[in-house]
Amino acid sequence: MQTYLVGGAVRDAMLGLTVRERDWVVVGATAEALERDGYRRVGRDFPVFLHPDSREEYALARTERKTGPGYHGFETRFTPDVTLEQDLERRDLTINAMARADDGTLIDPYGGQADLAARLLRHVSPAFAEDPVRVLRVARFAARYARLGFVVAPQTLALMRRMGAAGEIDALVAERVWQETAKALAEPSPDVYFDVLREATALKVIFPELERLHGVPQPPQWHPEIDTGVHVRLVLRAAAALSKEPRVRFAALVHDLGKGTTPPAEWPRHIGHEQRGVTLIHALADRLRVPNDFRELAVAVARDHGNCHRALQLRPATVLELLERCDALRRPERFAEFLLACEADFRGRDGFEARPYPQAPFLAAALAAVAAAALPAEERAGLAGPAIGARMRTLRLAALAPLCAARAATASP
Repeated sequence: MQTYLVGGAVRDAMLGLTVRERDWVVVGATAEALERDGYRRVGRDFPVFLHPDSREEYALARTERKTGPGYHGFETRFTPDVTLEQDLERRDLTINAMARADDGTLIDPYGGQADLAARLLRHVSPAFAEDPVRVLRVARFAARYARLGFVVAPQTLALMRRMGAAGEIDALVAERVWQETAKALAEPSPDVYFDVLREATALKVIFPELERLHGVPQPPQWHPEIDTGVHVRLVLRAAAALSKEPRVRFAALVHDLGKGTTPPAEWPRHIGHEQRGVTLIHALADRLRVPNDFRELAVAVARDHGNCHRALQLRPATVLELLERCDALRRPERFAEFLLACEADFRGRDGFEARPYPQAPFLAAALAAVAAAALPAEERAGLAGPAIGARMRTLRLAALAPLCAARAATASP
């Protein structure tokens, strides 16, 4: 029995990055032998074991043969005669198909080290095309390593396009799409994930709502970049700079979906796109089984990003209504994320990247003022039901009045 360190741990160490977890491949062993040595089996589809001391994952070397469509149609073999090279050959990218022996020797049968140096994401073999999830994984790796100069190899991109043309992308199920997308949203350059999917002609299958935004114009005085698809890419990039939270980035990504359904006769204006966008977000979230916290923030941003941008012109009553619609008093942390996504929308325009966005601190101060408004106990004792609500509203509006007056004075010439 021989064990080899494989995959991401080898790759990231060679890139000088922090290695967060280590995976191992075992050659020349059986499941029974590992279990006798104290390893605990955890894999369902093929044997994966936890080391009795380190708890790191050890998998038996295996081969795979395509037997049906999608990514479930595989026959797996994990007998002691499977070699390390055969195991590495079934992996997606060459930079993930390297291994290190116990003495530190690098085993690199498919050119991963050269592709690391060339900053290329290249598939190992034609077997790549047998698993449509790999299209998502390549896009996600591109989002992770774009900052280091990595790009998808032309031959791999061409193969991904052929997979789309053959209908392999259609076999992806919602859970895997969202799983990979959620991971991509947490990467340093999440916009690159969607760029690669579009280059591979997969975006129109997986996220048709995003594909429709490309080629849709916006008023140039507000959007110098004009194209809505370009705008959304810039917004996602701005969101990544403002927050590491995937919820914020997702809300930024989908905030303008409604513009994709504006009749061309109405271009470049998009009246009512906010509510149309809310409807599309619900449909997308249902289809991909997006978690509720992602959905709720995205809906709030799509619905009210325009009001957030106009916050400095709103009356106290309208500011209060905005806070109430966003449930800001009960969920201040989510409102903070709402403000970040709206700021990303503002900055996701050519020439607006470094401009101040005073709307965010103003609305944060407005929420603090409203939250501090309190009804004295003696006054509450004499009121009941709706009367308490009406009085609280009066107090909250009174708390907002000086903020709005100071804002107006600052804005005056």
